[in-house]
Amino acid sequence: MEQLMGTGVALVTPFKNDFSVDYKALGAIVEHCLSGGVDYLVALGTTAESVTLSSEERRLVMQTIAKVNAGRVPLVVGMGGNNTQAVIDDLQTYDFSEFSAILSVSPYYNKPTQEGIFQHFKAIAKASPVPVILYNVPSRTGSNMLPETTLRLAHDVRNIVAIKEACGDMVQINTIIKRKPEDFLVISGDDFTALPTILAGGAGVISVLGQGLPSEFSRMVDLALQNKSDEAYEVHHALLNGMQLIFEEGNPAGIKTIFEFLGLSTAKVRLPLVEATPYLKQKIKAFLKSTQKEEV
Repeated sequence: MEQLMGTGVALVTPFKNDFSVDYKALGAIVEHCLSGGVDYLVALGTTAESVTLSSEERRLVMQTIAKVNAGRVPLVVGMGGNNTQAVIDDLQTYDFSEFSAILSVSPYYNKPTQEGIFQHFKAIAKASPVPVILYNVPSRTGSNMLPETTLRLAHDVRNIVAIKEACGDMVQINTIIKRKPEDFLVISGDDFTALPTILAGGAGVISVLGQGLPSEFSRMVDLALQNKSDEAYEVHHALLNGMQLIFEEGNPAGIKTIFEFLGLSTAKVRLPLVEATPYLKQKIKAFLKSTQKEEV
């Protein structure tokens, strides 16, 4: 799965002012990311507000991204949940012909044991027509998939090829990197851990900020993969404030504010999420001005 090395971006789902999906704006965001040099695109993740999209909207989002991308970079699609059978049903009904892998989040809310998490992903991997990327994000799911469970899945289940690790704990990330199979990829799930994860032996990142500033973020990741740590940290430090600001009032309110200032989409989000406050928008605008020569 070398095609999943480098900078992946977790795409937003842009909305019009009436909160309907803006497929034209989605296409413009895809082009923005591709022109900025990202290595692959991720559809229907948490950042895409996928839980508030209808089944038909999800299908149209997948189709729009695939059509605009036109085979230029690999595509990944989010297919996860806390009802194992429902995820399997989706895997049997959606069209994955344009997608290289699925990204599947660890079950949330019902807080399964580590054995339950293992059996959940084992069943999904068996049903999936494409490779599976595990997604551990304890801050959202309410439970942490421990390194032992990740490594057990990596070693025992052939169709599981990577993890998007968003635990925020470099000790946990390094444990997985140290003990993983050689061809298993450890991908940072947080922008702020992207650089240390790569320098420790990780494969890259699935980024939120990277879709707003694809050239800058991709440069940092490329430098890290070349082990040019000093230069990579210069970029990291220049982007660090933005990494923090876009999550200050929840995701994707922050990154959608960036797209609003870039003229690519509105900043609308669907309830129960709400748009960023004017105060945060001004801070994000100031950050953008600091990273770009032209005035935003």
